[in-house]
Amino acid sequence: MIEASSRTPPASAAQGTTPLEDNRRITEGYIQLAQAFQALLDPDFQAGGTSGVCPNWFAFAPHASQAAGKGMLSAGLARRILHVARGGPVLSVLETLERVGLTGTLRPLVEKLSLELVVRGLPPGAAAALGALTTGMNGEALADPRTFTTTASRFAALYWSAPGLLPLDKAEAVVLTLERTLHGGNVAIFADIGGAANAYLEWRQVAGEVRPERVLAEFALPGARLEEARLAYDYARAHLHDTPRPHAFDALFPGLEGRSLVVAAFALYELARLTEGRTEREALIAVANNYLAWREQHDSVQGAFTPAEAYADEVSRPEVMRTMTPMLVVHFGTLKWTLADYAYAHEDRDGNALTSQPTEYGWATFWDRWPPILDSFEKGYREPMALWVMPEPLEDPTAG
Repeated sequence: MIEASSRTPPASAAQGTTPLEDNRRITEGYIQLAQAFQALLDPDFQAGGTSGVCPNWFAFAPHASQAAGKGMLSAGLARRILHVARGGPVLSVLETLERVGLTGTLRPLVEKLSLELVVRGLPPGAAAALGALTTGMNGEALADPRTFTTTASRFAALYWSAPGLLPLDKAEAVVLTLERTLHGGNVAIFADIGGAANAYLEWRQVAGEVRPERVLAEFALPGARLEEARLAYDYARAHLHDTPRPHAFDALFPGLEGRSLVVAAFALYELARLTEGRTEREALIAVANNYLAWREQHDSVQGAFTPAEAYADEVSRPEVMRTMTPMLVVHFGTLKWTLADYAYAHEDRDGNALTSQPTEYGWATFWDRWPPILDSFEKGYREPMALWVMPEPLEDPTAG
């Protein structure tokens, strides 16, 4: 059981910055790393250009970071709605949305979901704030009435479970939980994988001629174990063309330290750089990407989704993520990947026609999100040049 804690929630990654400002910095950092690693893998690649070579893990990362940023932007809109609602009596959802100036394509979904939450007993201001959390998501997923009904029910359950006596305080607990979860995960991944990548590139600049063997023997990443990195590297070489690609690393390498996979991934990138055959080179990159993604998802971000201690002013983080999961969307440049498309293309997990497939996943559960993430990678591999349309800085449509 997770115990509630009164401790102070974690601060922003950079002192005095907002979660959205951190997100912009992280997204920009990933773009720089994506370009640096792709230049190793594709000698024709130029910063700011495109590459037809299999994209490295860091080429996916800016788009995933941007998706998290859109969730933080939605939380910002929700907090603005709460602020407006605290400024005076709110008699209807429509009045609330008018007072924050929400118009255009964002409004219909927010309005529809908010009105459904009012039917379920939420006051208009609280309902509008929770409805606004969907603005950065795949609203089309809610066209399935089963998904819409389940999502509304889960939002209502989160509201009624929230700490606080006043309705707006309850809604704020849900909003803050989502924002902190996304922000914490964003910061944790960049600090871990991004930090290792920057350390690697710095080592590489002074190492002279770099070959895979030297990476395995000489690149010192705190926590990584030489023998484990070697084991993972050798396994990748022996199973390059497995279908599906190697991915169940807890079973393949019991007890292995995730940082060892990071070192193995960098060695595989170096081997790919030296490999002339396109098929083998791209298989090396793809397995290296899986190693980095495992460390990212299995180790780095999991603590943000399921912290050892829950904060007293939050609701359940896994339940917040389960509520949002059916609407997940990532734009990998010109490619669009949605959890809903993935779920409908796969077996109905509970075999119940009354529940929609997207509602049967919870992003806070590792084995719920790991196969969809691998699916998004495969989609990117089929159209690699699409990923190099990098995300632009997020702008708040309600600002000004």
